[in-house]
Amino acid sequence: MKWYYRHISGGSVISIQAQSSAVLDRPRIEISGIGKSYGDLQVFENIDLTFNEREIVTVVGPSGCGKTTLLRCIDGLMPVSEGTIKIDNEIITEPREGVSMVFQHFGLFPWKTVYQNVGYGLKLAGTSKADMAEKVPYFIKLVGLEGFEKSYPYQLSGGMQQRCGLARALAMEPKVLLMDEPFAAVDAQTREILQFELLRIWSMRPMTMIFVTHSIEEAVLMGDRVVVLKGRPSSVFEVIDVNLPGPRDRETLSHPRFAEVREHVWSTLMDEARAAEFEVEN
Repeated sequence: MKWYYRHISGGSVISIQAQSSAVLDRPRIEISGIGKSYGDLQVFENIDLTFNEREIVTVVGPSGCGKTTLLRCIDGLMPVSEGTIKIDNEIITEPREGVSMVFQHFGLFPWKTVYQNVGYGLKLAGTSKADMAEKVPYFIKLVGLEGFEKSYPYQLSGGMQQRCGLARALAMEPKVLLMDEPFAAVDAQTREILQFELLRIWSMRPMTMIFVTHSIEEAVLMGDRVVVLKGRPSSVFEVIDVNLPGPRDRETLSHPRFAEVREHVWSTLMDEARAAEFEVEN
């Protein structure tokens, strides 16, 4: 099999195409020419992306390039300054049903138990007590927190708190799951465990997942595709098809393709860092 990268520059796409037997699902999210600015500060511009059903797309880029802002725009929490975002062919102007977001810093209510935190969104949505009694325990078990239903966040480790946040998002049974550096606040060992747990959960309940991370290894391990943002203001520089065999596990980390993509993304981002450093010095 041949691998391919798509380099995006000045609105043009140069493809080094590979043949793959995979059949893509239909597009779930379509982003067309979006930009975001705060007054005179342009965060990103001219972003065109498509996210398909049942795929994980990871997003990497330098700090401050607008990765979190992009997620917030997709979620409808923040308006774009130009262009359009469509989910299932509906233009997004505000938060909508079917989209859940998991944040870096857990976002749990400290006065609520695990059960109450996981069921919070369902309760707001008017879910009946009978349905909640069925769904909440299911998703608590799915993320490995069975037995901790009555525990409060302060009684949980960082990894367990993030599992709780993930269960709360999954309980809404979203078509789109947005992940904003969800494992950045936990230790390295817990992070690796959670990565494989998330892949396991996704394999059981596949959806469109957009996963923002600063970790190149995490991006390559988790993603079917990796989106690289760079520039000032940032734009999509490259979209990489990872093409790693599944299911992904610890052996994936030693696969030649994993090393190839990791080094490619690393060198791309290092070029950006060197260019920024040169601008500062001059």
